[in-house]
Amino acid sequence: MPDDRRFRQSEAVLLEARRVLELEAASVRALIDRLDASFVDAIEVLEATSGRVIVAGVGKSGIVARKIASTLTSTGTPATFLHPVEGLHGDLGLVQAGDSALCISKSGETGELAGMVEYLVRLGIPLVALTGNPESTLAMDDGCSRLFCS
Repeated sequence: MPDDRRFRQSEAVLLEARRVLELEAASVRALIDRLDASFVDAIEVLEATSGRVIVAGVGKSGIVARKIASTLTSTGTPATFLHPVEGLHGDLGLVQAGDSALCISKSGETGELAGMVEYLVRLGIPLVALTGNPESTLAMDDGCSRLFCS
């Protein structure tokens, strides 16, 4: 009897794992139709960067931003994570001509990131916004020269 229960549990775990993978696969497939010229624009901004890619985000987006900065660096693109709060309290001094910025915010309304974006725009730093809300302040920012909303 215990073997039968274990078998049913194993089957339930496998079914759930398959369901989750199907959901993830469907999400990735749905992105295909959402790619447009703004994606190419974002790639061109990053490709033209002669300095570092400054990657920023707050909260969960900050965790993703750290990983992106790490991956860029390990694949040969100079990059650094800059927390917007730290940036607004002096660390924006590390931004130089030739840098670009990748700003990540699910809502596109993060106040700390907005303050940092305002400063980067004044410096003339090319920006790429990655947001889940194409109608957000971040997505609509005139200083955001290139935009990819996902």
